[in-house]
Amino acid sequence: MSDPLAQLASFLARAERLLDRLEPLLPPAERVPDWSAAHAFRWRSANGSGYLQAIRRLPQIRLADLRDIDEQKARLESNTRQFIAGLPANNVLLTGARGSGKSSLIKALLNEYARQGLRVIEVEKAELTDLPQIVELLDERPERFIIFCDDLSFESGDARYKALKVVLDGSFAAAPENVLIYATSNRRHLMPEYFAENLESRRVGEEIHPGEAVEEKISLSERFGLWISFYPFDQEAYLDIVAHWLRSFGCRPDEVAGSERAALNFAVERGSRSGRVAWQFARDWAGHQQSRGASAAPVLPASSSKRARSRS
Repeated sequence: MSDPLAQLASFLARAERLLDRLEPLLPPAERVPDWSAAHAFRWRSANGSGYLQAIRRLPQIRLADLRDIDEQKARLESNTRQFIAGLPANNVLLTGARGSGKSSLIKALLNEYARQGLRVIEVEKAELTDLPQIVELLDERPERFIIFCDDLSFESGDARYKALKVVLDGSFAAAPENVLIYATSNRRHLMPEYFAENLESRRVGEEIHPGEAVEEKISLSERFGLWISFYPFDQEAYLDIVAHWLRSFGCRPDEVAGSERAALNFAVERGSRSGRVAWQFARDWAGHQQSRGASAAPVLPASSSKRARSRS
């Protein structure tokens, strides 16, 4: 009769090998986010599961830094204040010109209202199918969460927009009252529109009814209760933004005044007079000015240094 201890050891060894083979096939254990670690989080998914990754370093942009979008700023800030206060508020779609401050405005709102309980969850387009899981994770938390989807758009046949529609307003399960979705896009209807789709339109009495393809695309953006549009900056607004950033980087008034021609040339090269281009120019110009000032500082010649040391 074989040794029972030897049989047990053999069984345990086989069981351990079996578990080693099964473990990669199992979903990872759910990670509980450390809500005190940060004010913003990024959703990450892998192997059929996801978790919230804390974003510990945030851009230090303030609402006062965002110039010449006062109307858009006021509307979004008002909606956000209502949300933080527990009052009715809307999901928001920010659309329009690239580099005009859409995503920067949301970052500035977080910096302004984080102490009042505002939090931001950044979700990339590829992760939109996880939205129901994310929303369930946030339910019943005391904080107020904005799910932020940046540069959102869909191609024809992309089914991920349906997950967004369901969370916005299309499920029997109501979205938690502590969650809103803020999305930015260059397209108001979020999906490409084709000329052939207009041929599907039909006339009913004196009204024109769009075809099913157009209706499907419009229905997604209509689920956002608030639309805020951004427009290209004119020359005066662009130079105002440049001057603001140059002053914030420590440039003197004469340096700011002397930058205008270079700022306009920079915008022509980039093909845009956006707030982003203004900020990029200001960083370049301020860096050159400060570098030139550092190189112009007097340097004591080596021989003079020796004489000074000998006198001391």
